[in-house]
Amino acid sequence: MDFSKITELTAQNECETEKIGEDFAKSLKAGDIVAMYGGMGMGKTAFTRGIARGLGISDRVTSPTYAIVNEYYGNLSLFHFDLFRLSGADELFDIGFDDYLTRGGTCVIEWFENAEGAYSPDYEVHISQGIDESERKIIIKKVK
Repeated sequence: MDFSKITELTAQNECETEKIGEDFAKSLKAGDIVAMYGGMGMGKTAFTRGIARGLGISDRVTSPTYAIVNEYYGNLSLFHFDLFRLSGADELFDIGFDDYLTRGGTCVIEWFENAEGAYSPDYEVHISQGIDESERKIIIKKVK
């Protein structure tokens, strides 16, 4: 699948959301920043589980809401951030985000809007509810 522009997809369930993330992972390279947008329970972590699988990571991927960041290692390292509890970009600098950018992995950032303007992402992923409760609309946009 080509993720070089804007791609709009529909997932009927969590497994399909993960599969789309797995396919998307093939587009990622070291240093990429993926900005994730979507309300609570929309599937951002499920999408990230798929990315992890696509990067050859076999660890269990969980939401880093309280840890702020979880690190996973595979063919390409994955740094999974959850900024839900942050109140601005300054706090992102305080946790050493710049260091993650130089470590040769990909940064996937949930609730990116809480640090808007701090960094320019390479991709934006917007996930929203579809027609029924389990369906998800996923829009992936290559930014740079």
